[in-house]
Amino acid sequence: MSSSSSKRSCSAGPADGDSNQENVTDRMVQSVLAHDTHAIMEHATGMVRYLDCAATTPVDPRVREEVLLYLDHEFGNAGSRTHDFGRRARNAVEAARDRVAAVVSASRGDVFFTSGATESNNLAILGLEEHGRATGRTHVITSRIEHHAVLEPMTELERRGFDVTWLDPTPGGWIEADAVRDALRPETLLVSIMHVNNETGVLQPVADIAGALGDHPAFFHVDAAQGFGKEVRSLAHKRIDLISVSGHKIHAPKGVGALLLRRRNNERPPVKPLLLGGGQERGLRAGTLPVHQIAGLGKAAELALAEWPMRDRCCRAFRERLLEGLAPLAPVIHGDLERSLPNIVNLSIPGIDADTVMEAWSELVAVSDGAACTSASYTCSHVLSAMRVPEAQMSGALRFSWCHSSELPDLAAMVAAIDG
Repeated sequence: MSSSSSKRSCSAGPADGDSNQENVTDRMVQSVLAHDTHAIMEHATGMVRYLDCAATTPVDPRVREEVLLYLDHEFGNAGSRTHDFGRRARNAVEAARDRVAAVVSASRGDVFFTSGATESNNLAILGLEEHGRATGRTHVITSRIEHHAVLEPMTELERRGFDVTWLDPTPGGWIEADAVRDALRPETLLVSIMHVNNETGVLQPVADIAGALGDHPAFFHVDAAQGFGKEVRSLAHKRIDLISVSGHKIHAPKGVGALLLRRRNNERPPVKPLLLGGGQERGLRAGTLPVHQIAGLGKAAELALAEWPMRDRCCRAFRERLLEGLAPLAPVIHGDLERSLPNIVNLSIPGIDADTVMEAWSELVAVSDGAACTSASYTCSHVLSAMRVPEAQMSGALRFSWCHSSELPDLAAMVAAIDG
């Protein structure tokens, strides 16, 4: 274990609760750290601490082992049914389905593998267009704080003649279940609300929204890219019909994800494919299955489900120490921390723009001035704008995001770089 392990978020001591549970959790912590995901981040960044895990996470060494097994040795095509190489590959894919499904208390048959959450979102939204037109249900509901992988398909539906209701968040960054209920119409086809906001970390009340939908026929889609495997209870709600998953947010490789389609009244959402040819994934998503990536996603999902209490504890300890260390700068938090996952904080430092802060911290910490998918555009966050954050604070907004194996940066040096 690294000599710097005292800076790890898991070193803050056990959470409150039963001492036996604390001992079990502590053993889990040591088991995870023995695989030393931290060493990967330290090697990649030198002394700069990587705090951009909402953009991507390091691959867990246990996941890497699984990936390499099916990349180097068990390299068969899961579609090859005439020999054992193909059968073993197929078995690996089906085992991964079980592991992904288990995280949200779904069934193996509900899981369809994709290239990631962006594809899953497009498939969930645009794949229902034909059914909407056939049934005369051409109204959809979403929010103004969704990821662009939802906003843009929704905008495309609008361009094609659908009526889109765009819900505003509260100033704290979440969508009220009552707002969704009030927006429902008889012709509503789909409601799409994210699980966790990728810029603020605010957990959306998807279970409450599912309850508000009740017996309405509208399908409920949840983009769970940021929350899958981190907050597991709400996604188990059976009224959530479609769930988008991303591998690289939970320590799996980039380029793999899933769309879960739950049965309701014994019928699966009638999603039509966007890609044709080959018949893979029961005809919903054509293309040779990347067995090594799918196996990696399955392993990452299994680990996330098994370890999420420990990971949650570590991330909460990290957040507490981070905010305590930055307190001399009087940061303004964007998003209600009481409603947020413990691995993301969006903040601004009064009177200083984000570029200035990141330049001052460039040798200390890697953070984002917004969602990594859009920060290259240098435009203010649509999420913070929808939350009605003042423009001066938006221009200074920084997103810190970490994982259970992250190390704290030199907080005193960060404060000195700004305040000194």
